[in-house]
Amino acid sequence: MKTKYIFVTGGVLSSLGKGLSAASLAALLENRGLKISLMKMDPYLNVDPGTMNPFQHGEVFVTEDGAETDLDLGHYERFTNVNLKRENSITAGQVYETVIAKERRGEFLGGTVQVIPHITDEIKERIRKIGKEKDVAIVEIGGTVGDIESLPFLEAIRQFRFDVGEENVCFIHLTLVPYLGTSGELKTKPTQHSVQKLREIGIQPDFLLCRTDRILPPDIRGKIALFCNLQAERVITAKDVSNIYEVPLVYFEQGLDEKVCKRLGLKAKSKGLEKWAKIVQTLTSPSKGPTEIGIVGKYVDLTESYKSVSEALVHGAIANNCKLSLRYIDSEKLEKETDLSVLKGLSGILVPGGFGNRGVEGKIRAIQYARENKIPYFGICIGLQLAIIEYSRHVCGLNKATSREFSTTGEFVIDLMEDQRRVERVGGSMRLGSYACELKMGSQAEKAYGKSKISERHRHRYEFNNHYKTILEDSGMVFSGMNPETGLVEMMEIPNHPWFVTCQFHPEFKSKPFLPHPLFVGFVKAAVGLSLQKRKEPKTKIPILKKKSRSDFRISARN
Repeated sequence: MKTKYIFVTGGVLSSLGKGLSAASLAALLENRGLKISLMKMDPYLNVDPGTMNPFQHGEVFVTEDGAETDLDLGHYERFTNVNLKRENSITAGQVYETVIAKERRGEFLGGTVQVIPHITDEIKERIRKIGKEKDVAIVEIGGTVGDIESLPFLEAIRQFRFDVGEENVCFIHLTLVPYLGTSGELKTKPTQHSVQKLREIGIQPDFLLCRTDRILPPDIRGKIALFCNLQAERVITAKDVSNIYEVPLVYFEQGLDEKVCKRLGLKAKSKGLEKWAKIVQTLTSPSKGPTEIGIVGKYVDLTESYKSVSEALVHGAIANNCKLSLRYIDSEKLEKETDLSVLKGLSGILVPGGFGNRGVEGKIRAIQYARENKIPYFGICIGLQLAIIEYSRHVCGLNKATSREFSTTGEFVIDLMEDQRRVERVGGSMRLGSYACELKMGSQAEKAYGKSKISERHRHRYEFNNHYKTILEDSGMVFSGMNPETGLVEMMEIPNHPWFVTCQFHPEFKSKPFLPHPLFVGFVKAAVGLSLQKRKEPKTKIPILKKKSRSDFRISARN
C-alpha cells in the first residue's frame, strides 16, 4: 500500500491548535492500527528554534537524536507512540541552507537556482523521506495562509498532490469561527476568507476544522460548506475543551478519523477510545486533591515555555488520581521580595530548565525554602545546578559557590566541560539528545524508576564540577545518577527529605499521559502526601479550587 499524506494548514491567526489537531488525528489513526509519522514545517529562517527567545517561540523540544525542535513535536510524541527524529522537523532556514550548499558544490550544473523548482523539490524530498514504510504521514505547516514565508511550503504541498496522486493526499485546514456576543452570532467570514486565500494558491481543503467555543449548528456548517466548496459532513467542530486530552474524543465523536480514512481509501477499523475517556474522566473527577505545585522560572509570562513540564506534571497527577493546580512564580520577583510568602501553601516546588543569570538568585531562594521546610522539590537541568549551588553555600560553607555561566569569579561548583570551552558556534552545540545514566541502588531515583540503568534526553552546556564531589558527599549530598562513560553527574538528591530529587537531563520530554514519567509520578505523589498531611493538621487552611465545568461532549459508541 502506498503511503498516504495528510497536510494540516491554518488560517486567520496563529496558535489555533494545528499541532494538537495533527497530534489528535495521529492518535486516532494509530488507534486504528496504522503506522504513522509526523512532521512540522516552520517557515522561519532560523535553522532551528534552539537559539530563539522562549518568549517568541515557547518551549524547545528535544528529540532522542538531539534535534532542537518546535514544541508541536512534543504534542506528537505525547499523543502517540512515535519516536520522532531530526528529520521530522524542518525549517525554511534548513531548506535554504541545504539548497545553497548544493549550489556551492556545483550540483545544479550551473543552472539558475530558484524557489521553484529547487526549494520546493527539497521540501518534497523531505516529506517523502518521513513517509517511507509508513501508512500515513501527517505534515503540519506552521504559520497561517497568506504569510509570505509560508508560500514555498504551500506550493510544495500543492505540487505533491499531483506527484503522488490525489487519492493519496488529504488537505485539512484549521480556521476560526468566532462567536460575537454583541450580535449573538457565529461569524463565518474569517473561515470563508481563509479558505479563499488557500484556494487562490491552488489548494482545495478536503476537511475544515473550525475552532470555536460551541458546537456548530447544521445551518452554520452548511453555510461554510457552500462558500468553501466542500461537503457539510467534512466541516468539523474543533470545540474548546477544558484539557487538551479531550481533543481526540471531540474529533472521534464527529467521525473525523473515519471520514479521513474513507477519503484516502484506508480500510482500518477503530478500536474505540476507552483509554482516552479514562484519562479525561480522571482529570475531570480525581479522587484526591487539590494539590498545588509551584513552577519557579523566568519565562512565566509565557507558560508555553514550560509546556512539556506542565504536561508531565498533569501525567503525574493522572497516575496519582489527584487534582493538580499549578502556580507560576516569577523568579526575578522572588529576588526582590523581602519574604517568601508567595511560596507558602505550596505542596511542591519545581525549578525547570533555563539559561542565563537573570532570576537565578530567586530560584536559589525557592530551593532553600523547599529544602529547609521539607517541601517536595524537583530540579530539572539548571534546577539541579542551582540546588547544588544552594547546598554548597548554606550547608557546606562554600559562600562563593556559583556557576561559570553566571560569574567570572568564585567557587565554580558548576563549570564548562573541556569540550565546551572550545565551542564558538552557539546553535546546536550543547550536550543534546539521549545519554545513558546509572542509578545508585537504594536511592529515591532508583526506587522511582524501578531499575538502575536509564537513558534520558539532555539540553545543556554546563555540568557539575566533580572536583567538589567529595566535599558535598561528606556533607550529606547523594549523587544518585552518573553517566557511565564520562563520569558526569546526572542526578542528585538529598536524603531524609520527603522528595528532593534533581536531574541534569529533561525527563519531561519522554512523559506521556498513558506512560507518565516515573520522576514526575514520584514528585507529584510526594506533593499529594504533603497536601493530605496539611489538611489533617488543625488550623491549616488549603484554598479549595473552584471546579471548572466539563466540556459537553459525548463519546460515540461507534466502532
